[in-house]
Amino acid sequence: MSAERLDLRDVAVRVLEAAKKQGASGADAIVREEHSLSAGVHLGTIDKLKTARERSLGLRVFYGHRSAMTSTSDFSTASLDRLVMDTCALARVTAEDPTSGLPDPSELGAQPGDFDLYDPEQARLSVEDQVERVRRAEAAAMAVDKRITNSEGAEWDGGAARTVLANTHGFLGEVERTGFSLYVAPIAQENGAMQRDYYYTAGCKLSQLESPEEVGRKAGERALRRLSARKVATCRVPVIFDADNASSLLDHLAGAVSGTSLYRGASFLIGKLGERIGPERIMVVDDGTLPARLGSAPFDGEGLPTRRTIVVDRGRLASWILDTYSARKLDLQSTGNARRGISDAPTVAPHNFYLEPGKDTPEDLIRSVKRGLYVTELIGFGVNTVTGDYSRGAAGLWIENGELAYPVEEITVAGNLLEMFRRVEGIANDLDFRRSVTSPTILIGEMTVAGD
Repeated sequence: MSAERLDLRDVAVRVLEAAKKQGASGADAIVREEHSLSAGVHLGTIDKLKTARERSLGLRVFYGHRSAMTSTSDFSTASLDRLVMDTCALARVTAEDPTSGLPDPSELGAQPGDFDLYDPEQARLSVEDQVERVRRAEAAAMAVDKRITNSEGAEWDGGAARTVLANTHGFLGEVERTGFSLYVAPIAQENGAMQRDYYYTAGCKLSQLESPEEVGRKAGERALRRLSARKVATCRVPVIFDADNASSLLDHLAGAVSGTSLYRGASFLIGKLGERIGPERIMVVDDGTLPARLGSAPFDGEGLPTRRTIVVDRGRLASWILDTYSARKLDLQSTGNARRGISDAPTVAPHNFYLEPGKDTPEDLIRSVKRGLYVTELIGFGVNTVTGDYSRGAAGLWIENGELAYPVEEITVAGNLLEMFRRVEGIANDLDFRRSVTSPTILIGEMTVAGD
């Protein structure tokens, strides 16, 4: 390992040793080095180009059950010495929290093996190549049809990061990873009316990305199919959420099973562990051990090994997702779901949280609906996480006799999240991992669609 690589580990160990010399009963440090490039194009002209190369360090110090956190991007000896002194001084005077503290040493560790999170091709990518990908995606979207007359632009983000996590219980772990995304949002126009839509691809390896031409084509087709949208009368009908929007429902579920929501009394699933919350076809998993996935890592933000957790097992709520703090609050054990930011204390977060796919295609689900709604966009934030009440603006395509009939907009879909999960009647086979919280297309047997 090169001296460059050893540097971040040495920095982490040094600040921890300095904190112990100041009398701290425990401490942990996260040190990150990252470089990134963001490029934006609008109608073929570059309107954003940003490169960044950063190093940062976050230090958390404990004096018994008193703690404080600080962060810095200055790695000079004087700055780090001052950081340790200031953090220790703050920790000595903060209020006690009997739940706070490092994980038990027996819980610490990392999953073995290569998680395949780093793509060496990233180092060979030129600025010109990355900008060209954005141009190609936007150009492909504009070429789909003459009715695509404008664009909100296309964007590329790519980069690499190396993160070291260490604590005074002896844990020292390192993760190196890359990540890439390409997004384009064209605008279609017909008879004076305009509609926009988007498509994106993302992954931690370049080989996982769809081509710029494919991204542009899909974005253009999505914008076109929204032309001549209309409202529908208020009704109760089956609703299909496409994969992107079904993933937002999984986001709500991930929040509801989070230990933070539970001990704060802010989850509609409180008291339902072990109970049926959906049909037997529903299997929801959180897995931080999947190779080459955006949410994967050998250890979590506190130094506990990641794992595969079955959250919903054939319709029954089987597990929460917990970090050390929430686990102690609930008198349970951490599930290795801590996320740690440079300037923030660890908090609960999913890794790769997903609904297992079914065997039907999205087209099969559409054909099964005599009259209903296919949701392609959700708008607003009308979700009550305490009660599960759900009401969001939406746009999509109306289904008549098993076929997509015409686009609809200015409608609202409403229900209750628990009832929505219980009414899942179909799960498609189109699961992808462009997101760390993800779902295939799903069919919910009945919801209220509010329109005219």
